[in-house]
Amino acid sequence: MAKALVVFGSTTGNTESVAEYVAKTLEDAGMAVDVKSAAKVSAPGLGDGYDLVLLGSSTWGDDEVELQEDFQPLYEELDKANLSGKKVAVFGCGDSSYTHFCGAVDAIAEKVEQLGADVVAAPLKIDGSPEKDEAVSWAREVIKNAA
Repeated sequence: MAKALVVFGSTTGNTESVAEYVAKTLEDAGMAVDVKSAAKVSAPGLGDGYDLVLLGSSTWGDDEVELQEDFQPLYEELDKANLSGKKVAVFGCGDSSYTHFCGAVDAIAEKVEQLGADVVAAPLKIDGSPEKDEAVSWAREVIKNAA
């Protein structure tokens, strides 16, 4: 059985909701899934033991990109997460009225690519409150592309 890890940083609960929708979709497809808050994980060896790693963060800041505060320490040490060659996908929530809509999602996706991860789907960027159908549809695409 394939094993997936979903790590999220969420301040308002929107990105956490997306993480839960995604995890349920992965489970329904037969994967074993661990869901963890970014505040409760550390980067070293994060990808070990997983076939698929999904990273989610909300975006803050109008003038510059700010990752959700719990996700920031993880982001800074992603080079220790052992993501090279791993199948990875990135998601998050933001507000399109800001200059850098979902900039944290872009920053994470760019970093994992630089670290040699196999990004299996275009990042999911949700404007405001998440819609379950949007998260489920994206998760199904991730599953298909990761197979």
